[in-house]
Amino acid sequence: MTPSTQQPKNKDLEQISDLELAQALMERLSINEKDWHKLKSNRKARASEIVAAALVYLLKDQKEEALQRLEQATGWLNRSISAPPCPTHGSKENKD
Repeated sequence: MTPSTQQPKNKDLEQISDLELAQALMERLSINEKDWHKLKSNRKARASEIVAAALVYLLKDQKEEALQRLEQATGWLNRSISAPPCPTHGSKENKD
């Protein structure tokens, strides 16, 4: 790709605020309901979605919320936290 073909894309990005870009990234990285069981224990996927959320909070000047998410993402990456069991599995109501 030549620099001239990148020019329009960069100009388009300049029209979008940092917050809008962060929100779009958060939306893209969020694990949807369809993929939840497949990705709930995927450390990279979980950390990525949480870091994107932290960036949104930081850009909204909500530093404490951002910090909490960054700590949670760190936990996924350093393996100090893991996914809780699915609330619909193992309940007495679903065993009938």
